Amino acid sequence: MLAIGKFQTSAQKRYTIRIMAFTIPYVVVNMGAIFGAFDEVGANPVAAWLLALVVAAPVVGQIWALLALMAESDEFVRGLLARQFIIAAGLSIALFTGWGFGESYAHAPHAPGWLILPLFWVMFGLTAVFVRSTR
Repeated sequence: MLAIGKFQTSAQKRYTIRIMAFTIPYVVVNMGAIFGAFDEVGANPVAAWLLALVVAAPVVGQIWALLALMAESDEFVRGLLARQFIIAAGLSIALFTGWGFGESYAHAPHAPGWLILPLFWVMFGLTAVFVRSTR
């Protein structure tokens, strides 16, 4: 779907810049958290919520970048991306809800809510293989 290198449209180039601009801070903050940079933040509820919002903000940017790509693309690509987005979101919600019921009824291990984001992007990537028409 998205071409790489010289075959990218200007909309795809802008998308690549935008998605990287939001993904890199997301990864950096989470890597900092993994390595203990924010361990003391948990003692202060206000600081903890601010950190949570800082980490969540790039997620909004990622969604905006994808929606902007849809808006800037031609009708066919817009239709493909919209279909991919809807299917990926539906699959992610269904899988995460199913896991949640597994936690409630079958004592499955807890999955943190933030896992919905990587699950969505995995589903979005997988649907690209199958979504080849706007019908």
